[in-house]
Amino acid sequence: MSRACVIGAGFGGLALAIRLQSAGIATTVVEARDKAGGRAYVWERDGHTFDGGPTVVTDPACLQELWSLSGQDMRRDVELMPVMPFYRLQWPDGTHFDYSNDEASLRAEINRVAPGDLPGYQQFLEFASAVYEEGYVKLGHVPFLNFKAMIKAAPALMKHQAWRSVYSRVAGFVKSEKLRQALSFHTLLVGGNPMATSSIYALIHKLEKDGGVWWAKGGTNKLVAGMVALFERLGGTIRLADPVIKIHTIGNKASEVECASGWRERFDAVASNGDLMHTYRDLLAGTPRGDSQGKALARKSWSPSLFVVHFGLEGQFPQIPHHMILFGPRYKGLLEDIYDHGVLPRDFSIYLHHPSVSDPAMAPEGRSTFYALVPVAHRGKLAVDWDEVGAVLEKRILDEIALRLIPDIHERIVTKFHYAPTHFETDLSAYMGSAFSLEPLLTQSAYFRGHNRDDAIPNLYLVGAGTHPGAGIPGVVGSAKATAGLMLEDLGLPV
Repeated sequence: MSRACVIGAGFGGLALAIRLQSAGIATTVVEARDKAGGRAYVWERDGHTFDGGPTVVTDPACLQELWSLSGQDMRRDVELMPVMPFYRLQWPDGTHFDYSNDEASLRAEINRVAPGDLPGYQQFLEFASAVYEEGYVKLGHVPFLNFKAMIKAAPALMKHQAWRSVYSRVAGFVKSEKLRQALSFHTLLVGGNPMATSSIYALIHKLEKDGGVWWAKGGTNKLVAGMVALFERLGGTIRLADPVIKIHTIGNKASEVECASGWRERFDAVASNGDLMHTYRDLLAGTPRGDSQGKALARKSWSPSLFVVHFGLEGQFPQIPHHMILFGPRYKGLLEDIYDHGVLPRDFSIYLHHPSVSDPAMAPEGRSTFYALVPVAHRGKLAVDWDEVGAVLEKRILDEIALRLIPDIHERIVTKFHYAPTHFETDLSAYMGSAFSLEPLLTQSAYFRGHNRDDAIPNLYLVGAGTHPGAGIPGVVGSAKATAGLMLEDLGLPV
């Protein structure tokens, strides 16, 4: 029986491990942290459950497929709950927009917030549907191993003006600035600047419209736990709290994986769900491939980091929905500060996550669980002392929520902590604290991202946000499908 090792138990690593184990490959997952999940970590503080990772679950079919490989049903391990509205968007002037796939409600919201833009929205939807078909259905699970594959896909992408940004394309369809923001902010959820990210990413609108937005009962951590349960039921092995320190090679082949504890084993194939730079610069340190790729990756553009305030409050807030986007007074200028200038602006847009409104068990009785997230420049652009700046930014974020939603928020706080770029760097070995790996620019998409199979070490594979198609749960689960196909083929098993 062939043996494979998957380094990193994030969504991409677990999805790959499930696919390999389902196909009869003896698979071991090795994870540095004490819990599986990668960015989808979880903390329990004072009775509150705080999820660290992706809180928006879309395209549940891509997850169900992992259970279906072995004839099982995801409902055995995970309960998904629909979230409605998907998001409530709010601007500083008090205007709000409830965004969902309820057609009548959505049209009513557009007519209320952006009168006259309904025909333009319909044109945008047709565009989003077309790029969804090309970019996700046809290419979302395809490994781009050579430039020829990229050229083959280029005509379809160019037909949809992939060189233009999401915001630029949206602005061509609708006139209202608020609606333009409502239809373009999604790229921020995968680390992309709406002003620079390829218009192909408009497919996210169609993805949500068709598949809905969901929440895993008990938190994203329960989705992770369900994937671990499935993997172990299939006979897979997961090794926690033991960071990989080296991928050993013999000639041009990966031979063994070595951990900090001294554990070391030989495998036929090795796949990394770890940070791209960490994989090459650190785990392959001293090898020609590791050194050359580390230098090449340092020249690329990396996505921003995040600053997240987790907090528990006395009281319940049924008027605050599960997901909110609190837009700031600036949109383009704020994005330029984060992505281009590398400064910490005084204003910000906040993604506010309120899981206990849908799932009361996320907080003790009579209390509420929240987190507030703002994108910030990665540490390569914004080299501040986060031990000092963190407390200041935390207060400013909570003050803004007090101004906009919960006036007595400071008196209600029963527990709080924040997660800064330095934590991404130390806990996740994320290069410069980047939260989403390579920035999803057109020039860093498909063939120009990390390849699912390494070009020089033929039994070394990559999976996760740094590979095609990119970040987000559907993206990394799609990358696992592409990588698994290559691994099964290389190991002589049916795909």
